[in-house]
Amino acid sequence: MVNAGSGGPALRRERDESSSGELLARPAPQGADRSPARVVTSRDELPHRPDPRAAWVVDSFELVDELLRRGVDSARVLVETDRSRLAAYRDGLQPEAVGEVLVPPAPFVFPGRHLVVVPTYDERENLPVLLAQIPRWLSCDVLVVDDGSPDGTGELADRLAIVQPWVHVMHRTQKAGLGRAYLAGFRWALERGYDRIYEMDADLSHAPWDLPRLAHASSRADLVIGSRYVKGGDTRGWSFRRRLLSRFGNVYARTWLGFRVHDWTAGYRCMNAAMLARIDLDAVGTDGYAFQIEMAWRFRRAGGVIAELPVHFVDRNLGRSKMCAGIALEAMRKVPRLRFRV
Repeated sequence: MVNAGSGGPALRRERDESSSGELLARPAPQGADRSPARVVTSRDELPHRPDPRAAWVVDSFELVDELLRRGVDSARVLVETDRSRLAAYRDGLQPEAVGEVLVPPAPFVFPGRHLVVVPTYDERENLPVLLAQIPRWLSCDVLVVDDGSPDGTGELADRLAIVQPWVHVMHRTQKAGLGRAYLAGFRWALERGYDRIYEMDADLSHAPWDLPRLAHASSRADLVIGSRYVKGGDTRGWSFRRRLLSRFGNVYARTWLGFRVHDWTAGYRCMNAAMLARIDLDAVGTDGYAFQIEMAWRFRRAGGVIAELPVHFVDRNLGRSKMCAGIALEAMRKVPRLRFRV
């Protein structure tokens, strides 16, 4: 077991077999290489054009980011800080894999208490899969914030929480929007003393194996954004219209609020609770796209350090997207007000 300082490697614990559950069906590079994993412990060892089909084992999260910037999917990279296991991988030990996704021998444990907030509305098909996956990569609690889903997502979450004690459920009586759901979750987390608070979609578009990367980066930043629009980031399965809408929304936000943030509208994030507590949540007046923009802007105005990590965003396989033109229009109306009022 490796000791974890404020910015050091993560601790590991034994896997909780009761939460192994169903596996996340998510595409990775076609024709993945089944040869022994390629072990890399320094940037100098990385090839200029690494094989995206290969399995990669690295000893730091910074090397994962560099591999993404060179075209490798994070699903094909395993972080291992234990020297004996690194040696075993060099000698031919194959990493555990589920399909094409490499799985650590145990979830990562970081200092402090971590909570992943997952808003839901009609996510009955996706939620059990997500809740089975999160504890494979990160030791944390999960708060499901359900807005009275007609399909019974909230009741299903209650049943899952009985057998998965790290899962908590908040029921809201009506659909009040993504922003209101997150704000309710943030308040719940702050009241209970969590140190890191994550935003994560329930529709499986955010890869759970990226959670430890966000956690690690949060040791040096107050807001960590899983970014589609930094080098190495990507969107997959989107229509041309949706790509155009997202790109335009971010260019629009950057024009008004500044170019230091590349992905203002991203919804995969990790926040330092101490900085979040300094923000007046009652004053937040936006939802959807605009909510993500406003929260990042408020972190920046509060003096928070913002970091962006490349992620691959994959469109949902099950259920219907909540994105619509109205959400984008809200952002167009409200973003200029943030520049002058917040």
